[in-house]
Amino acid sequence: MSILPIGTASAATSEPTKPTIVLVHGALADSSSWDGVISKLQAAGYTVIAAANPLRSIKSDSDYVSGIVKNVKGPVVLVGHSYGGSIITNAATGADNVKALVYVAAYAPEAGESAFDLTGKFPGSILPDALATPIALADGAHDLYIQQNKFRSVFAADVPEKQAELMAATQRPVTDVALKGASEAPAWKTIPSWFVYGSDDKVIPPAAHAFMAQRAGAKETIVVKGAPHVVMVSHPSVVAKLIEKAATAR
Repeated sequence: MSILPIGTASAATSEPTKPTIVLVHGALADSSSWDGVISKLQAAGYTVIAAANPLRSIKSDSDYVSGIVKNVKGPVVLVGHSYGGSIITNAATGADNVKALVYVAAYAPEAGESAFDLTGKFPGSILPDALATPIALADGAHDLYIQQNKFRSVFAADVPEKQAELMAATQRPVTDVALKGASEAPAWKTIPSWFVYGSDDKVIPPAAHAFMAQRAGAKETIVVKGAPHVVMVSHPSVVAKLIEKAATAR
């Protein structure tokens, strides 16, 4: 009679480990912008980490997120919103455990491109005219905010008014250095990508989203009719389902 080592039978029949989902928020937002998506992913059995993106520079922000990813045991799906897309594009380069990239109304820059470049590549962004007076920093950079009375129309048009007011009051500043910083070698050239964005995005023009998704060879691109820049806030189910598709893709 042969004796199996303890744990052999259960190991043979157990399901593969679900990847960890690492969410990276964008400029003028914080990790709470993912709350609706997080609850749906957790209900589906995923471990989720919502990284606190420093919003200081492409290099330092990417290094910070890269450190989080490298600390995760097992596969990772890396998800970015807005400027967070620039960060996952860089942070995933050379990270062997990142199996998929998901761009949520996000920048997917080529080497040498910046968020600033991509915003102006196609007409339609009303963000520049909605920014408040920049706040000078000691290192010569400037912190940027959206004027609170313009936040909802620019960023979150289909979000309930009271919720948009809270988002406006708690927005995290991004430096002009970060938005103008040049990206390095893009991870989307070697890692499969998925894209979702709203047809009424007033920050990144929809034409720019379509251009970036096509250039990256996206596995799937979803356009949410009428959705604004924070599509994950107003349509968390759509975004969560796309992340799950990326997580289960072979």
